[in-house]
Amino acid sequence: MPSSSANHELRRQVGQLLIMGFDGTQVNERLHHRLAEIQPGGVILFARNIKDPRQTWELLRACRRAVKTPMFLCVDLEGGRVDRFRDVLGPAPAAADVFASSDRKLFRAHGEVIGCAVRSLGFNTDFAPVLDLGFEASRSVLASRTVSVNPDETALYAREFLAGLKRAGVLGCGKHFPGLGEGRLDSHHDLPRIRKSFKRLWAEDLRPYRNLHARLPFVMVAHAAYPDVTGDNTPASLSSLWMREILRRKIGYRGLVLSDDLDMGGVLAAASVEEAAVQTLRAGADMFLVCQREENASHTFQAVLREAERDPKFARTVAAAYRRVLTVKKRRQELRRPATPPKPATIERLSRQLWELGERVRLENIQARKRG
Repeated sequence: MPSSSANHELRRQVGQLLIMGFDGTQVNERLHHRLAEIQPGGVILFARNIKDPRQTWELLRACRRAVKTPMFLCVDLEGGRVDRFRDVLGPAPAAADVFASSDRKLFRAHGEVIGCAVRSLGFNTDFAPVLDLGFEASRSVLASRTVSVNPDETALYAREFLAGLKRAGVLGCGKHFPGLGEGRLDSHHDLPRIRKSFKRLWAEDLRPYRNLHARLPFVMVAHAAYPDVTGDNTPASLSSLWMREILRRKIGYRGLVLSDDLDMGGVLAAASVEEAAVQTLRAGADMFLVCQREENASHTFQAVLREAERDPKFARTVAAAYRRVLTVKKRRQELRRPATPPKPATIERLSRQLWELGERVRLENIQARKRG
């Protein structure tokens, strides 16, 4: 039985490995208690949490006040189909439309304008860009979220987008490792099984990660199976082969490895949410997302804590991931610069910048079609 001080330290370590979503547009008593109990490494907001810019900033401030360690304050904002700010600031153009302009300055502007919007509303982390390749198989699922079937073109766009985010003071994330480009199913609901040899994956889907591994603060791992590589239908997000052997050792990635949302059908086809939280950490993830059901944040926290108390080897795995998370938090200045409350003039400027970016993309694409 661990001592009281040891248990307190273990709880702190486990909490830092979780990024959680929740319901509502303010921190009520229930949520405050949950945040104070878990002390999560981060929170993530969705459209359901975002009513207007000032409310969003105040919601994130209330989350920060409930948690002692600086947090990753996260949002998915790619532009196009994945745009949590569409109703409060106006739409951001899709990655595919920006890339179609063939203008590298626009690629970087896409990241910077989105990054400024993210930062101004109080966030410090944007789970973008998408590094999946735009193969025909996934077109109905990923659509305008991908930019090209060519891995070098995908990496070029992503490099500029990440530079734009960095200039705005926002951390980015490459997703969805090792690649959903050949997946015909939506991992939000089902487990894609991608039949592709490692040789082809290495040359195609993995090439953007190989090119950009030193520039990615986070890599998000997909809930998809690659049976020609692993020999079974284990999702990459639960696979030591993919995370430890390929991403860490073969590619040489040194940032934070993050499993995609454990509330998604793709991983729940293989394990319960509690089992998935333990398995993803055991397999090499540093952190995991629990986005849809607020109570599952508590369930996964308790499951990881119990397993760490039971299994000393797993406890060492948790401690090592915790150290990596804290190292990143101490080094990244993005987490040490909390945003000031957004003023009406700031919101007006951000909305105008998004509109102007969309117009630049539209006009560039008209000119590109004329040249083509």
